[in-house]
Amino acid sequence: MEVAQRRARLAVRHRLAGAARADDPVEVARDLVALHSTDPSSVHVAAWVRMNDGAAGAVERALYEDRSLIRLLGMRRTVFVTSLDVAPVLQAACSRTVAARERRKLLGYLAESGVADDEAGVLSWLAGAEDAALRALTARGEATAAELAGDDPRLSTQIVLSRGKSYEGRQNVASRLLLLLAAEGRVVRGRPRGSWTSHQYRWAPLTDWFPGGLAEWDAEDAEAALAERWLRAFGPATAEDLSWWAGWTKTQTRRALTRLAPVEVELGDGGGTGLLLADDLADTPEPEPWAALLPALDSTPMGWHERGWFLGAHGPRLFDRAGNIGPSVWWNGRIVGGWAQDGAGTIVCRFLEDVGADAEAAVRAEADRLAPLLAGVRLSPRTRGRTWLEDELAAG
Repeated sequence: MEVAQRRARLAVRHRLAGAARADDPVEVARDLVALHSTDPSSVHVAAWVRMNDGAAGAVERALYEDRSLIRLLGMRRTVFVTSLDVAPVLQAACSRTVAARERRKLLGYLAESGVADDEAGVLSWLAGAEDAALRALTARGEATAAELAGDDPRLSTQIVLSRGKSYEGRQNVASRLLLLLAAEGRVVRGRPRGSWTSHQYRWAPLTDWFPGGLAEWDAEDAEAALAERWLRAFGPATAEDLSWWAGWTKTQTRRALTRLAPVEVELGDGGGTGLLLADDLADTPEPEPWAALLPALDSTPMGWHERGWFLGAHGPRLFDRAGNIGPSVWWNGRIVGGWAQDGAGTIVCRFLEDVGADAEAAVRAEADRLAPLLAGVRLSPRTRGRTWLEDELAAG
């Protein structure tokens, strides 16, 4: 499969070409499997640029009023927003493993803090704290970790994180416990305090989204189902891409792919061996020329480990040191630059290669389409490092 066909598939399946845009943020999240949500603003911008009518309140309504989208801790211990039909699959395939690690860590912190004399006592103490947190949250309906910490003395117990390190810190049990309960699919990050760019969430019971709780999936069935969704959205891609994206071991990845029996294809420009679902071999017609301004940590550029076929040599200017991408400018399936807001909040784009007048005009039109939605809002990379290009653009 040549690179041009991969880019055509990306344009259509990721809702980036003009004719492929969605009418609903739920369609966007479902078609990309999930929207990256470590930076809460990314979810909103990622949906807006893929929608015909990116109304400012569309994502908030879906998350907190219609509750047709849900925020979960999933792949790579990262926060994502996904649709209700995908959530149980993601939970069983990824979140359950994350939750087991989080429980072990919390038990270790509690043992260090001396809440009980032995392992059995620590386990009993944690079970009581869980019950107290869930009762308090149910009574309140929605609450911050600080509010819950005031409802029961166990929840205000201090634990030490990264003991002995230069970045050692203290935290209420309530904060760490809510992280665990979220990973286990029992509570949900709800509406943030402040605007949609805020990182301070209120929490709510999962039953507000799923009255009967998440559907139970066998882990291996869920892995295969998640891999199938990912390949349909991101294929052709390599097994290494899937392993990285899902945060799976090689064994998990191999097991899921064995169930799916994908077809191997040679990827153009020396991209190696890619995988496609057996019923997904037809070519995608090339769409009309398109441009897009994608937010930092967007699910499209973060969907593959090997990005050379759409990123080229621009990585050092667009990624921070931890491997997180900043805001990117796309033209016909390739990243050709980046964007940021200047001191006045105006969108500023920088091309990293010569793209021609048509591309520049299309990018300006996309910036004009996005600008009203960002009016009065400043996006800041609080969950990652600022990229080289963002520094340059913001300073200009």
